[in-house]
Amino acid sequence: VPDQAMATYHFMVDSILHIMPFVVASALLAGYLEAAGADQLVGRVFENKAIIAIFFAALLGALSPFCSCGVIPLIAALMASGVPLAAIMAFWISSPAMDPAMFIVTSAGIGLQFATVKTLSAIGLGLFAGYSTYLLMKFGFFSNPSKTKELSSCANGKTQLVRPNWTIWKDDARVTKLKTKSLNMILFLFKWLTFAYLLESLMLTYIPAESLTSWLGGESVFTVLYAALIGVPVYLNGFAAVPLVAGLIENGMTSGAALSFMLAGSISSIPAAIAVYSLVKKSVFIWYLLLALTGSTIAGIAYNAVLSVL
Repeated sequence: VPDQAMATYHFMVDSILHIMPFVVASALLAGYLEAAGADQLVGRVFENKAIIAIFFAALLGALSPFCSCGVIPLIAALMASGVPLAAIMAFWISSPAMDPAMFIVTSAGIGLQFATVKTLSAIGLGLFAGYSTYLLMKFGFFSNPSKTKELSSCANGKTQLVRPNWTIWKDDARVTKLKTKSLNMILFLFKWLTFAYLLESLMLTYIPAESLTSWLGGESVFTVLYAALIGVPVYLNGFAAVPLVAGLIENGMTSGAALSFMLAGSISSIPAAIAVYSLVKKSVFIWYLLLALTGSTIAGIAYNAVLSVL
């Protein structure tokens, strides 16, 4: 359809130009945190007692620059060194749901309020997952959660933690790491966002708004649950999902359903699920998925409830 092709092209270009300053800022932030060795801060959190470790694990999970797969070596090392599953689960649930770069892109694409709520929800999900797991462990569940053989080959002694170096400009290797990470992330985001804006343009054009409203526009519990359930198979990428969700909201999707969709999709998407399954036994894996779906649904329902009062 030639007319639609040009319209989609212009939509993609305008959208990319709008979002690129935020993409560059988020890429530089992610590059700096990785070059400085911010992951070492995460490792130190787990040195605390279980109750305290769960709280800070959930907090740092939502604020750390890790994706669900990138954090696997650290998680593997922590499990191999005997860190309680409850604290690890708090971090594992909250980490893929939000990070500093995603906060910037989400704020630009959907709005600061939604990005803030998603961050708070990620922390809440981490706390919910951590303390729920802690309670079950008190009753004897998950006493031996890890796949020992896989962990022994993944850890490689990486439990040795050092202090982050925030003055990266004094170290040429860290500066190089900043440049490489930032450039790779800009290219990665540009690729996914371009594809996402293509899909958004076609979705806005060809999917009737009344259909989306009837499917995902209601504020009932089932609407939010449905959004969480479909978030897993259709979820693309935490960043690529931003313009798609913005288009869904524009066509009538409630903010609570959108939140549930993004949280469930990021936590239990196929890459995240495979990463979890590679390290833990089936019972823990099923518990992980249940936590993701339940927590995401609760967060969406709560967000809709708050918005209805305001």
